[in-house]
Amino acid sequence: MTVSSYLKQIVDNAIIRDDEKESIDRSIEYLQKCLQSHFGTEVNSHFRFGSHTRGTILPRSMDVNSDIDYMVVFADNSYKPQTYLNKLKQFVEKYYQASQIHQSNPTIVLELNHIKFELVPAIIQHGLFYQQLYIPAKVSDLNDWIATDPNAFNNSLTEKNKEHNFLIKPVIRLVKYWNAINNYPFESYDLERWIVNYDFYACDWLFHIPESKKYFLNFMDDLNLSYFAPDWKKHKLETAKTIIQKVRYYEAQAITIMAETEIRKLIPDPNQRLYGRRALLGEKLSQIRPLL
Repeated sequence: MTVSSYLKQIVDNAIIRDDEKESIDRSIEYLQKCLQSHFGTEVNSHFRFGSHTRGTILPRSMDVNSDIDYMVVFADNSYKPQTYLNKLKQFVEKYYQASQIHQSNPTIVLELNHIKFELVPAIIQHGLFYQQLYIPAKVSDLNDWIATDPNAFNNSLTEKNKEHNFLIKPVIRLVKYWNAINNYPFESYDLERWIVNYDFYACDWLFHIPESKKYFLNFMDDLNLSYFAPDWKKHKLETAKTIIQKVRYYEAQAITIMAETEIRKLIPDPNQRLYGRRALLGEKLSQIRPLL
């Protein structure tokens, strides 16, 4: 198998399948009904945003922290952020009593068996000729609220994806998968933004044929961390770049099997990782049983 065909196989698996999609859709529908019933006119609107609306969310088998961002816009804009967060926390505690619920500023996190929701409170500030949506700022921020346009980035991604033969979303999925299995050295949203702003035309000019493999390897080659980033993050990125050098070397020498071996170190088959975790769990259980 070539590096290109292997990465294509991974990309094909990095899409939420029908059964998982149906389960998520049911959960969204239930959430929407409960929000309407609980808050009524206290809420102006509520809607999905983020990677789920962009088509770049990974299945849970590839990212255990895959979540759906859901914004709840309150009608009364006179309170501090924590008041709205408390309202959302009380809401989820009422309707999702058996679920894991916690606050992770500036969101309320609701963890179900098959998906995680991040509920984000929002308010609207009205000006003379405009209205602006605001969400709670992070704790480290000096302000209570920050302005947002939750789905503005979607249009940029859509255009970039069209410009490059619909290869940008596959590249995003590959990079996000690498990020997830390496304990998130980068924020997922930052990676998506950087990929959209990356100059892939240079890849097209240099390699002539647009290909997700070339896009992915070039982007990873140019990916950098802050000088002040923790050493473990730097080590993860340096390891990735070393592997990519080996992949390029073996491909240049037409040693396909070694190139594939190296790319599997960088981007492991998620199915094999799942089987490996199950086997390890089975081994641990077999060690425990004699003691019971």
